[in-house]
Amino acid sequence: MPFHNRPGPPAAAGDVRTMLELGLGLQRQGRLDEAARVYSAVLERDAANADASHLLGMVALGQGRADEAIQLIGRALAVTPDAAPMYANRARALSQAQRHAEAVADCDRALRRDPGLVDAHLIRGEALMRLQRLDEALASYDAAAGSRPAAASRGAGNVLYAMGCFEDALAAYDKATALEPGNALGHFNRGNTLRVLKQFEAAIAAYEAAIAQAPGFAVAHHNRALCLLHLGRLAEGFEAYEWRLRCPTFDDPRYRLPNPWTGAEPLAGRTLFVFPEMFQGDLIQFCRYARTAERQGARVILGAPRAMHRLLQTLSPGIELVAEDETPERYDLQCALMSLPHAFGATLETLPGEVSYLRPEPERVARWKSRIGEHGLKVGIVWQGSTLPYSIPLQRSFPLAAAHALADVPGVRLISLQKFNGLDQLATLPPGMRVETLGDDFDPGPDAFVDTAAAMACCDLVVTVDTSVAHLAGALGVRGWVVLPYVADWRWLSDRPDCPWYPSLQLFRQAARGEWSHVFADMAQALRAEAARRS
Repeated sequence: MPFHNRPGPPAAAGDVRTMLELGLGLQRQGRLDEAARVYSAVLERDAANADASHLLGMVALGQGRADEAIQLIGRALAVTPDAAPMYANRARALSQAQRHAEAVADCDRALRRDPGLVDAHLIRGEALMRLQRLDEALASYDAAAGSRPAAASRGAGNVLYAMGCFEDALAAYDKATALEPGNALGHFNRGNTLRVLKQFEAAIAAYEAAIAQAPGFAVAHHNRALCLLHLGRLAEGFEAYEWRLRCPTFDDPRYRLPNPWTGAEPLAGRTLFVFPEMFQGDLIQFCRYARTAERQGARVILGAPRAMHRLLQTLSPGIELVAEDETPERYDLQCALMSLPHAFGATLETLPGEVSYLRPEPERVARWKSRIGEHGLKVGIVWQGSTLPYSIPLQRSFPLAAAHALADVPGVRLISLQKFNGLDQLATLPPGMRVETLGDDFDPGPDAFVDTAAAMACCDLVVTVDTSVAHLAGALGVRGWVVLPYVADWRWLSDRPDCPWYPSLQLFRQAARGEWSHVFADMAQALRAEAARRS
């Protein structure tokens, strides 16, 4: 990193240079606080020293203080406005601050002064990708490929992954790991791409290669766990899934509560507090283990969103429900919801085998039964699920018009169980396609799923792409067909039509990414056979 000291008396300049070299040495050793003190001392003697401001800015960036870094490097640039590396480093800080358009502008300034500055091309590629200017991002990585081929290939792989070009992304990651086999991130990226390509065994090997280089790489352990679960290797998978507790995105402070229950401690006569994780579907799927704990003699306190208490109170009259963010004052043992399968030693052969463990409210069932009626083959349908981001690209919706083949089956009535997102599609159905709706009083209040559960019980079949509704159908023992994308979430396993978690569910999977027509053709054929049997 070149120095840009102002001209000054020879002794003072030499002294400053010595101090800067000392600071750089400390910085390279990772002793950032000490390096910062040296650079600050230089600035006390020479407030306009560009190198000291720049290097102090890089220390701030290394410590996660991007805004401070931007200001410090900006001060350096005010003194030396033609220093291309400083523009590149300010761009790095701007990217960390999520100011990607400004980062691109600073990279362009750097490259006008030094077209061969590889860091500027790499930082620019990352910022352009964040701005979804993907073709330009690829061009930036191509410009860096001659000098930094491994880093450029990793960056290009990230862009191709964002484009959905997963085979090309894998080829880029393969090149990067061949060039830098000791780079854990390259192996991790390969694992993510292999997972999206449904090559779970190869993905596990890639994650293990990343872990070999960085044993504490928590997210690699976590993603390896998901692949093991996809393959039905539940004991290994749930054991490895405990690494989520070390991942930065899993930040519930209750993970650090005292007295964790690991499965080794006896439950009889003790109070077990189970706090929720993840999403509504996870709570519906794994609350069954609260009953398992109760059967082993525990008094169970289960945390859950208050909107779900009315549904979950049917789990067991002995299970106490508290708010999702509440921690009881007294308990003997505690366990995160998603750690229960590991604590109970879950395998495909030992899953709790209940056909149903939640129940709809009888009076609501009677109400919706009178509204829906008895005639026809009644098929409840949900065509759009959560829009929340996930660790792999998942299709959690299908066009309602794609279900036309089901509506064409004689005697079939499609009944919308859809809430919120996707209701606009009811106004643009293909000619001849009819979907009945249940009115504005369908689940309108603060209690989630209570009308949905009752309406499901009035249907002969539920077809859903929304997995929370699928979990609800399975927990109620309602017959359901789950519409799954080419790569589904791990709990639906891989390439099997049944679901060991829920005996009442049948799975219909895409055979090719993004292609729904054969899924609904298969469902329509099965529905025609059922309608014929009924008639």
